[in-house]
Amino acid sequence: MNIKLNIVYIILMYILTVFMPSQMYAQKGSKAAALCAKAEQALQSQDFEKAMNLLNQAQAKDPNFPDIYIMKGDIYNFHLRSDSAMRCYQRAIDLIGDPDPMLYYIAGNEGAKCGSYEYALKTLQLFLQKGLQYSDVHPEAQKTIANCKFAIESMKHPRQFELMNLGPGVNSEWDEYLAAITADDGELVFTVKRPRDQGTVCAFCLNEEDLYASRKGGSGIWQPREALGSPVKTGYNEGAQCLSPDGKYLLYTMCDADFGMGSCDLYWAKRIGERWSRPRNFGAPVNSQAWESQPTMAADGMTIYFASSRPGGFGGMDIWKTTMTAEGEFSIPENLGPAVNTPGDDAAPFIHSDGRTLYFASNGRVGFGGYDLYYSTLQADGTWSEPVNMGYPLNSPADEINIFINASGTMAYISSDMDGGYGGLDLYCFVLDDALRPNPVTYIKGRVQDAFTGEPLAARIEMIDLNTKQLLTSTTSDAQTGNYLACIHTGSNVLLNVSHPDYPFYSENFQVEKSYSELSPYLKDILLQPTDVGTVVTLKNVFFDFDRAELKPESYVELDKLADYLRKNDIRIEIGGHTDDQGTDEYNDRLSENRAKAVYDYLVSKGIPADRLRYKGYGKRLPVAGNDTEEGRAANRRTEFKIIK
Repeated sequence: MNIKLNIVYIILMYILTVFMPSQMYAQKGSKAAALCAKAEQALQSQDFEKAMNLLNQAQAKDPNFPDIYIMKGDIYNFHLRSDSAMRCYQRAIDLIGDPDPMLYYIAGNEGAKCGSYEYALKTLQLFLQKGLQYSDVHPEAQKTIANCKFAIESMKHPRQFELMNLGPGVNSEWDEYLAAITADDGELVFTVKRPRDQGTVCAFCLNEEDLYASRKGGSGIWQPREALGSPVKTGYNEGAQCLSPDGKYLLYTMCDADFGMGSCDLYWAKRIGERWSRPRNFGAPVNSQAWESQPTMAADGMTIYFASSRPGGFGGMDIWKTTMTAEGEFSIPENLGPAVNTPGDDAAPFIHSDGRTLYFASNGRVGFGGYDLYYSTLQADGTWSEPVNMGYPLNSPADEINIFINASGTMAYISSDMDGGYGGLDLYCFVLDDALRPNPVTYIKGRVQDAFTGEPLAARIEMIDLNTKQLLTSTTSDAQTGNYLACIHTGSNVLLNVSHPDYPFYSENFQVEKSYSELSPYLKDILLQPTDVGTVVTLKNVFFDFDRAELKPESYVELDKLADYLRKNDIRIEIGGHTDDQGTDEYNDRLSENRAKAVYDYLVSKGIPADRLRYKGYGKRLPVAGNDTEEGRAANRRTEFKIIK
């Protein structure tokens, strides 16, 4: 994704055209002139080492000869040594006094690239004043000036930012980057760039990208990593991956494959037990002849964001969205639009487990220069908020191209080649500044089993917002083990629905307050009862106001699930209402029967034949808990259905 080298090369060629040989600031009789002429020839042949040696000799003969510093600046520019290039160009400006205004532009750009924003701002403003003949370059200069002003102000208010290396279990002498972590923080999958070996298929690749995984030990230390072997590993470049929050799906990018649709394609694999299935190409309409990469899956198990250079976007690379309508089937991608995408490049999307906060990299917005990290929030009306720059020092003059935030919103993961690592790029984590955090998410995990045989079941697990009816989380328990992990969104009234074609559904209700402390997860094995006469299911998401029998709107989601279950199963049920022991027997019998009838009426209104239903109020006669505590009384106030035929 780094295109700086190409840009620098274009600038260098422009510099050589502008300043050599017609506009050399030669001084007659200078002992350095002949050496600079030879250096010019070496530069045009891109023999930078020879050119630098000649320029050093010229500087020894005449240190006040400005052409020396222009050409040295060009060499440093080409090798991305912006601080040295800036100093050389400024030395030339000082010696010339009134140079061609383009020299201000080039010097200012180099200052911005190395973070000398005050210098860059002043120098580029001089370019705009003096370089009226270069009006075609003015928009770029104005953009860099805006970046400088933004950076200067942002650096006055730094974010909290202390990197912690993930350790030798994850990092090595090679490059490690692009972390992806399950919602329980228990498993890490990441990309490693290593030297090619006899298994490398790509003929022209000096390195190979592979996927590795590490699990967190009981002490919180990441355990020695293991390569994701066959069938995920192929000998081609695999990387830029994500894990679904439940850890069931691995989405990743494979490049330069003979069987791909474009230069890079998206692939998916599913975890079955402890192994990954054979990877499959997303295929059309997601993959194309263009570049598709960097997928990220929302907690709903369906929505996938990715970066692509396909036609129809707003810039070179844009962020797009597709929906997995069924396993391995995807909708036509939608561009996220101009609220997120720019005429520049927008890429490396990461959607947090909250399903609303999108983090991504962009070089098309006002920032620190190059690629900066931003975040945008999905609004209730389906639009995206104005992206927010994540600030200093997380963003800098260098390219920042990827970030991952854990489910609780407290910890972020990035890659860096900072001093003190194990070599190359290492993976680091840090406590995320409060202002940058998404909505916190916790999780529930356990096993789904048959209540009588203990057999593991592949059940569908959904979390639904009872107020908006939005599907928040969707996953499936493992067919071999019954294991499941599902995200729970905080700050919402959420229904948990566990369904299997051969069993009555199971439900729970969660109302978790927002918190940025480490939220305690829910550990729960779910036992599904068989569809037998006498089976009783508690409807834990049916609600009434105190002393009332009218259904609250939040009840409709669960009752719609019950109606759907009845359509698919030829059974008769009794709806039972129950109360605690507060009040008289007559009052409790009447209230419980009226509430049961309200559920009966709702199901009939949804097309369920009345002869398949009956209702009864049991009052306080069948408690499931003691009535001496509020928790016990709340458990006794319930609505159930019982299979009667």
